[in-house]
Amino acid sequence: MGRGVCEGWFKMSDLWGIYALWYREVKVFLREKSRLVSSTVNPLIWLVAFGGGLGASISIGGAGYQAFIFPGVLMLVVLFTTIFFGLYVVWDKKIDFFKEVLVSPLKRTSIFVGKMLGGCTDGLIQSGIIILFGPLFGINYTAYSLGLVILFVLLLAMGTTSLGLAIGSQMTSFEGFGLVQSFVILPLFFLSGALYPIDNLPAWLSWITYANPLTYIVDGMRGALLGESSFPIVLDLGVAAAYVAVLVAIGTFAFKKMT
Repeated sequence: MGRGVCEGWFKMSDLWGIYALWYREVKVFLREKSRLVSSTVNPLIWLVAFGGGLGASISIGGAGYQAFIFPGVLMLVVLFTTIFFGLYVVWDKKIDFFKEVLVSPLKRTSIFVGKMLGGCTDGLIQSGIIILFGPLFGINYTAYSLGLVILFVLLLAMGTTSLGLAIGSQMTSFEGFGLVQSFVILPLFFLSGALYPIDNLPAWLSWITYANPLTYIVDGMRGALLGESSFPIVLDLGVAAAYVAVLVAIGTFAFKKMT
């Protein structure tokens, strides 16, 4: 029955095309060992240097500061990995690979889904490596907490990969993607409560933080791992799901309009 529903949305040729695009993106990612190394070392530096430095004088609730910012650093890994995945769309345009894909019988929606799943897989691999280091920073996993964190990571990866692909599909040069870091990634990260509690913020900052969907993803992961959250888990999951739905729709529309 599941197969019948799937084929109702996509033809078998589209399913094979989605698989081929997903497989290509994963192979490219695994072949670039430098990306795996940098995506592991950079967040560990955040946890050791930043978390350890401030952690020597800060304790939030019943957790140390390193444990408190662990969900935020995990989010940062996924955020950078997946949103910059859109940069590879620009690269594929430069080497004419994307031109060959666009003239194929595949629907634009199938192309988007294949690349989005590839970006999600890359994000899950990189976040999985960081999750393995969790016990070194005071994180104790249970089956429930680990499953919930992976769910939030998957939702985050789907949303930000879609956003990156939407941006990349409308760009023709690499230079424009530098603005993404300044005007998209950094505001989303620093205004999400990834590095600080959000309960006693000034009123103007509270409104901005509460409007940021990543706030609820960090809060959900922190609640799962540390038992400390500002919102009910149902609200966190609901906002994360809405975030994914909106950005997947935007990404699909952008791919349909891409020339």
